[in-house]
Amino acid sequence: MNTKNTVILSVILIILASLIGIVLYPRFPAQMASHWGADNQVNGYMPRFWGVFMMPIVALGMLLLFLALPLIDPLKANIAKFRGYFNTFIFLLMVFLFYVQGLTLIWNLGYSNFNLGNAMLPALGLFMIYAGIMMNKSKRNWFIGIRTPWTLSSDKVWDETHRLGAKLFIASGILSLLSLFAGQYAIWLVMLPLLGSALFLVVYSYVLYQREPKEPK
Repeated sequence: MNTKNTVILSVILIILASLIGIVLYPRFPAQMASHWGADNQVNGYMPRFWGVFMMPIVALGMLLLFLALPLIDPLKANIAKFRGYFNTFIFLLMVFLFYVQGLTLIWNLGYSNFNLGNAMLPALGLFMIYAGIMMNKSKRNWFIGIRTPWTLSSDKVWDETHRLGAKLFIASGILSLLSLFAGQYAIWLVMLPLLGSALFLVVYSYVLYQREPKEPK
């Protein structure tokens, strides 16, 4: 996906989310449910304005940030090599945020006879799978990917770490999809593989860097 189409489609989603919020605004309670525990019970609220419009505002901020990062990265030429994948990642993030807002608004309209956490799992799983696909295509840069001191210091360490990271993130995404059948343990089936993968990749990048031949001082 090119950058122009990414911006157009993302802005359309943000405007659509805002318009839906404006139209339905009078129907929402003064304090809207905004956070749910693992037991699907509401444990956090926020004022109606933020409950309706926080997600579009966050989406707009993230869109602007992700559009700016390739412009200020000293390794912007490397980002250009996988820019199409990154643009698709941005748009899918906008879709994910739009979906989460939709679930939240539906709940606050009184249609709360569904498990909101479970409803998010398919979208989260698919998003993680695509993140893994993009990771496999990424090249060394300062903002996008697995950024440790060791991946940023070596193209070889970056490439090998991201090849493994892609497999781990795709596997974590698949586990997120399967967690639909895990009931109350779903959150652990999502979070533990993801956090474990992130920690392992930090250590893995360090080990790879230490194995590289060093120039004599």
